[in-house]
Amino acid sequence: MTERFNVVGQNERRVDGRALVTGKPVFAGDLDLPGMLHIAVLGSRHAHARIKAIDTRKAEALEGVALVLTYANTPAVRYTTAGQGHPEPSPYDTRMFDEKVRFIGDRVAAVAAASRAVAEKALELIEVDYEPLEPVLSIDAAMAPGAPVIHDEPDASGIWDAEHNIAGAVEANIGDVDKAIADAFASAEFTGETQYAQHVPLEPHISVAYLDDNARLVLYTSTQVPFHVRRIIARVLGVPASRIRVIKPRIGGGFGVKQEILIEDLVGLVTLRTGMPSRLEYTRAEEFYASRTRHPMRVTVRLAADETGQLQAIDMKALENTGAYGAHNLTVVSNTGSKTLPMYNKAPNVRFSARGIYTNLPVGGAYRGYGATQGIFPLETAIDLLAEKLGMDALELRRINHIRSGETSPIFEELGEGRKGVPQTVGSCGLDECIEIGAERIGWAEKRGARRREGPWIHGVGMSIHMQGSGIPAVDMAAATIKMNDDGSFNLLIGATDLGTGSDTILAQMAAEVLGVPLSKILVLSSDTDVTPFDVGAYASSTTYVSGSAVVRAAETVRSQIAGVASAMLKVDADDLEFVDGTVIARDTRSVTLSDVALRSLYGVEQFQIGATASFVADVSPPPFLASFAEVAVDVETGKLKIVSYVAAADCGTPINPRLAEGQLEGAIANGIGYALMEEMRFDKYGRMRNPDLGRYKIPATTDMPPLEVILVETYEDTGPMGAKSIAEIGINAPIPTLANAIYDAVGVRLTKPPFTSETIWRAMSNS
Repeated sequence: MTERFNVVGQNERRVDGRALVTGKPVFAGDLDLPGMLHIAVLGSRHAHARIKAIDTRKAEALEGVALVLTYANTPAVRYTTAGQGHPEPSPYDTRMFDEKVRFIGDRVAAVAAASRAVAEKALELIEVDYEPLEPVLSIDAAMAPGAPVIHDEPDASGIWDAEHNIAGAVEANIGDVDKAIADAFASAEFTGETQYAQHVPLEPHISVAYLDDNARLVLYTSTQVPFHVRRIIARVLGVPASRIRVIKPRIGGGFGVKQEILIEDLVGLVTLRTGMPSRLEYTRAEEFYASRTRHPMRVTVRLAADETGQLQAIDMKALENTGAYGAHNLTVVSNTGSKTLPMYNKAPNVRFSARGIYTNLPVGGAYRGYGATQGIFPLETAIDLLAEKLGMDALELRRINHIRSGETSPIFEELGEGRKGVPQTVGSCGLDECIEIGAERIGWAEKRGARRREGPWIHGVGMSIHMQGSGIPAVDMAAATIKMNDDGSFNLLIGATDLGTGSDTILAQMAAEVLGVPLSKILVLSSDTDVTPFDVGAYASSTTYVSGSAVVRAAETVRSQIAGVASAMLKVDADDLEFVDGTVIARDTRSVTLSDVALRSLYGVEQFQIGATASFVADVSPPPFLASFAEVAVDVETGKLKIVSYVAAADCGTPINPRLAEGQLEGAIANGIGYALMEEMRFDKYGRMRNPDLGRYKIPATTDMPPLEVILVETYEDTGPMGAKSIAEIGINAPIPTLANAIYDAVGVRLTKPPFTSETIWRAMSNS
């Protein structure tokens, strides 16, 4: 369908590509200001303790130290670090510094000094007298009768049940699940448990603060949510939002971990107190244990079906480890159900029950997939189990039961992100075609169940299907401003945040398409809270759909204004004009250039600035779909796993820039393979992370990647900008269930907890 477009659907080069590949100083860490103070943070040595006393006098006396911050001299405001819309659905359970620490690495103090080395030296001089408390290091320990209460502070708010360490809870119930399962022809049950993992962006968290000529606080920070940063920091520091400006430079990866307000409060307070610029950059170790992680979960799924294979009931129960604070806990665990259960909409009885549990471990947060990753593993494994009980092909069972265009699910309305959702009917859905193409490419029909053997290697194939969303309906809002310049170019001002995905480029492609100009005529500026219009930021797969719709609306208004001027110049009706390659053409072939139009509007008769701002709030969240297939080989002597080939076919509506869309899908699959096979944050018995570096925490390198084929199945989403839906998140959900099902097909063992290492596979085979 991209043949209807000129710029959209083309593999345009990224608008920021040249600066990135030539090493221009485009990142927050490239900003170096005279007299800048450097900040280092002292983390707790205990997983759970009260600070009885803290002595900072020696640190403050060290030459070069400008300021030492602790709970004694910082704001006592409770807030959430989760960068979500107002009012945030996460509990207000965090202070800049607290008298109680809740995980190893939790903030105890911070030093601002003339250099990072001096700041770190000063940290060694701070004396802290702790009263150790019993740590709570698992969800089972947190839920045990008489468990230590982690959040016993009286001024926290929004915690669902602090006394029992429950940060948040969600329930949804349709029909009678228990009766449907009891009466079913066949049923299956599976419990899967996912692990702690970190996003590992190439660029760590880094923020720089300074005061401008009017003594306003400027935060130059690597963030996915600049407008949320301004709002939350204003509240924490007690400064009017109008006195804060947040500028987002290029971002070196986020994947959700920069949807948090983690360090901007420290640089902001240091600069306000000292009047000096300040800088804080997390070390790689801090990035692991002190930023945010994926929420580990234990999820149980029960399924029931009749003799034809039609699902009669789905029951999903999720227990989420939110760590020491409740950032994103409710919304992530809600997505565990809301982004998975509607896919099997043929089941009339559906129940979802979930709890977010506090522990004294690092804090969970937003991470690509956002809860769907944890829920789809047990759901897609249980589908395979049920197919086996029915004596049915697992692919066929999915075909019978998955949602299609024109259909709905009660889950859409029952489950939103931490609250009720909105009813919606699926528009575009290419899932059938994704399944068909993927099955053909992997060789499903001939390889499934064949267990081909080559020496010690036994081959198997597995699959899974997926859906996600495109923004949060009735919540996410984005705006865009476009103004015309006198040479016929356009400034596109967007609050949307390109965190490396290429969203600046695809939004510019949409504007160029509407305005009939090449991409080079669109000059993108994102994001600066003083200059660009509001946008919730880059999360929830919202940018293409929500921000893109705002761009298209603004561009259409600008196009109408241009047509009005051109019609006066050509003395023809505006409806009879065409926009072609920077020229406005009448039916009689007379034309004016966009530069002619701009010069007349700026300097000629009836002068005005051609430009417009438009905003967009989504009523629905059209899901992208994905079918994922893998062929694996397992060495039965060692348990070693080899991915022979991986195929992912996805429906994202119109791919605005196919190459960038394929890159997002490939990256998400690689991210998911890492989570499936090697990534795991490990802790000792005290709650200390044992592998906070890239030597011991393994992520896949290029050489680890299997042959990977991604296929874009084009559909047209009527509610989306030029038919587009999201693509960046969905791929990460696929590898765990796909590989787990393939391993079972090869060697007959069901793995319940990634990462699927050689040792875990070998032990499972040995015990089977």
